[in-house]
Amino acid sequence: MTNRRILITELRSVLLARAHPLPQVVLNEEEPHVDPARRPRRPHRTHRPDGRRLVHRTTARRGSREPAADEAHPPGLLLAGLALFATYAGLIAILLPIQVALIDEANKVANLAIIMTTSFVFTLFAQPIVGAISDRTRSRLGRRAPWMIGGALIGGVLLFGMGFLDSILWLTVFWVLIQVSLNAVQGPLSAITPDRFPRDRRGVASAMLGLGMQIGGTLGVIIAGQFATNFGVGYSVFGVIVIVATIVYVVIDRDWSSKQASVEPWSWRAFLAGFWISPKRHPDFAWAFTARFLFMLGYFVVAAYGLYILTDYIGMSLTDAAGAQVTLTLAGLVPTLVAVAVSGWWSDRIRRRKVFIYASSAIMVTSLAFPLLMPDMTGMLIMNVIIGFGFGFYMSVDTALMTEVLPGGGTDAGKDLGILNIATNIPQAMSAAVAGLIIGTLGGYPMLFVFAMVFVVIAAIAVAPIKSVR
Repeated sequence: MTNRRILITELRSVLLARAHPLPQVVLNEEEPHVDPARRPRRPHRTHRPDGRRLVHRTTARRGSREPAADEAHPPGLLLAGLALFATYAGLIAILLPIQVALIDEANKVANLAIIMTTSFVFTLFAQPIVGAISDRTRSRLGRRAPWMIGGALIGGVLLFGMGFLDSILWLTVFWVLIQVSLNAVQGPLSAITPDRFPRDRRGVASAMLGLGMQIGGTLGVIIAGQFATNFGVGYSVFGVIVIVATIVYVVIDRDWSSKQASVEPWSWRAFLAGFWISPKRHPDFAWAFTARFLFMLGYFVVAAYGLYILTDYIGMSLTDAAGAQVTLTLAGLVPTLVAVAVSGWWSDRIRRRKVFIYASSAIMVTSLAFPLLMPDMTGMLIMNVIIGFGFGFYMSVDTALMTEVLPGGGTDAGKDLGILNIATNIPQAMSAAVAGLIIGTLGGYPMLFVFAMVFVVIAAIAVAPIKSVR
């Protein structure tokens, strides 16, 4: 009797299954049409359980495993980058040196070195720390905007007070605080690319930041030059620029709320441990760090001694060399802008990063050979034009590559990109010392160009082992 009941039950199940088959799961195809009025509504969520933002705008290609992103607008990144890097350039190149000289003309070189070195020590870790805290920030404005606004306001207010200082001590204190504040803007700004752009749009986003750096740097020097005799007003102008541009960017390109995102309980031990990224567990990140470090070192060892190359190697007078520096800078600016604008879009279109890194390295090595073959102004001019293309290609695409090797898929993008930025800051800071060592003990200026080539070649080789990026 029992067996008969079981048989009847199984037969009934089979008949029901045939009459009402379960829907089949079809991958990468359109869902059958369902009347929107009869479709069950799901509760609105802004973030996944792991804290990463949910997508509310479809931007990924059908069939792709790459998630779509609630994209930011590239022109917004350009605006923010222009303001930030114009402020950096105007202060460092013009206003601060003038003020230091007016306070103590006899010791201006030593005093400026003290101020810059002190600020470097403090700001070296500012971006990773601010980035790590912004990764944990939960607010209606998202994770990055509160820190950008706060950094811009504090830095801008301090700039208003810079013109009233008349001692090296207070100038150093204010300068360190301003640099930390501006880094609080730059770090979160860099993290917006992996936060809000899909991988096939990050080349364009990186290009916008690259254009902001190049154009902003030039504009900053021009603007600051107008206030060379009234540096107090110049400081205030840059304070207004950085505050207004940052607020405008945050308002017109508003991020999604992060208030509902999950966050791990605070732990000093976990927070500090997060700044160590194991090369063994994350080899792509380590190789990317190494490649950027060496490429930047190869670039900056030559750039740091640009004036002395013209006087000691080419044989110009100091006055002629100063004028030639301006000519060489302008000669390299246009190809840099062209390369930045084209390479970011192009790398997105063909979905390749490494080939552009290899190309930029080859261009850089070629350019560095000209002063060896032609030790005159013509050789230097050709070098700067070609190096402009190479550096532009690199700056645009390398930033996109960096966003694609972040541990954990970019959940801690602020901290991780801050760590990668150390690979730019340290070579820039140590370039003068390394160049001096090469020139003084290893064969003079010709060997400086040779070592720069070697650094760039090794940097290109270091990109090859990266497996997560094509």
